[in-house]
Formats: sequence, C-alpha cells, structure tokens
Amino acid sequence: MTAGRRESPYVLPSSGLTYGMRRVDLNADLGESYGRWRVGHDSELLRLVSSANVACGFHAGDPLTLRDTLTIAATNGVTVGAHPGYPDLLGFGRRDIEASPAEVESWVLYQIGALRALAGAARTEVRYVKPHGALYNKAAKHPPTADAIARAVSLAGGDLVLLGLPNTEIVAAAGRAQVRAAREAFPDRNYEPDGTLTPRSNPDALVSDPDECADRAARMVLDGVVRARDGCMVEIEPDSLCVHGDGPEAVPVLRAIRQRLEQSGVTIAPFA
Repeated sequence: MTAGRRESPYVLPSSGLTYGMRRVDLNADLGESYGRWRVGHDSELLRLVSSANVACGFHAGDPLTLRDTLTIAATNGVTVGAHPGYPDLLGFGRRDIEASPAEVESWVLYQIGALRALAGAARTEVRYVKPHGALYNKAAKHPPTADAIARAVSLAGGDLVLLGLPNTEIVAAAGRAQVRAAREAFPDRNYEPDGTLTPRSNPDALVSDPDECADRAARMVLDGVVRARDGCMVEIEPDSLCVHGDGPEAVPVLRAIRQRLEQSGVTIAPFA
C-alpha cells in the first residue's frame, strides 16, 4: 500500500465511524449544460446525491442553467459547492492551461463569487469548493496552483471547505492557507499507484459498469482502499465519493452506489 503524504491538521475529522456507523457524502458535478447544449441528468442526480458541485460558467454552465440547478438542489436539500475550472468552454475545462498563480487565484475567486450570488437568489448557499477537470488534476501535483486555489478559497471567506484528492498538494495547500479540507474518491475513475486519477487520455480511465462502481465505492468507504491500475492497493479515507454527472451511465451508477452503501449500513450525509 502507498504511504502517502501526511495530511494537514486542517483536514476535516474522518467521516469514519459515527456512533457505530460509517457515513460518507455522495457528490456529482452538475449544472454543466450551456445554452442549447444539454449535459447530464441533473434532476435525477439531485435526488441521489447529498452534495452538488455546481459549475461556475468558466468551463460550463450558463447563468440560467446554474440558477435552475441551484434551485433544484435547494428543493431537494442538497448541499451546494462551487466547481470552478479553467476558462475553457470549448474543451470543457479538461485541457491544461498555462497560467500564473495570480491568474488562477483570481479566476477561482471570481467563480466562487458568481455562484454565491446565484445561490442566494435560489435560497441556498455555497458551502465548499471543488476545482474542476484539468485544474483539479494540476492542483493535485503542482504546489503553486494548489496554493493559488487555497488562497482564493480563504479570501472568499465564509468558512468554505476545499474538496480534493487525499494525500496530494491541494490538501497540503489548504493547510498552508488555514482552510479546512475534505477528501474525495472516485468510484467511476481508475487510479494510478501514486493515488492520482488515471488521465482521461488513457482508454482505462473510466469505470462505467454500475455494479463494479458500487463494489469500488463500498471498498473505498468500508476498507479505505482502492485498487490502482497496476493492481496495487492505494490507501484512501474519503469524506465524499464523486460520480461524474456528464457520463451517460451517471444515474444508474450513482443509484447502484447509494443502494450498496445503504445496504452496508453506511449513512449518506453531506461532509460540509
């Protein structure tokens, strides 16, 4: 098993055992339609998740779509997080962009502010921040990018939680910025031995079978491990499990995961 980086003291206490039961958050990336371009099945997913990572307009999501998504989330009692990405609508935020730390910090701060205004109109509030796509992956390995994101979260105020991969630079950056961090795992993605996600350019990057995703989710929560692409076991301790909302199998995958966890005695509840 991988030893991993020592977690920051600002990491939220483990969801772990709570009064004899385990608990975990289920989240999905939502609000990613743009104008007439429809992505995902937000209404169905918002009946299955406990937290929603809502796009902020840079990689996806127009203002009307975002406001509608936030309103449905509020109606369903789903906790809302900002999902800022690179300014890359054509690439859906999945292309790396060379940017200075000052640019990244301002981009993230701007997106948090925009989503907060829409959330207020929808009678809800932004409780956490999870970077999107290429920005998320860059922050896992690149300290300047991770620090820029953490500074933006700190400057935004409101005791926001920063959600990211465990034992990576983004969690360490949260500690340096004195921002609370939560740890995330992906039942629908394959992992590398270092605990990072297999790049989408690899044909093995995605896991789409609902039963396999449910098995992986249960093992992540109950055993604290995930099998990497080379067969080794990577230690994780997730506060939240993410299913990508733009995938064609997102609804059956999330339904299977939720059913398997609840049958195993796991409580589904927001981390933030």
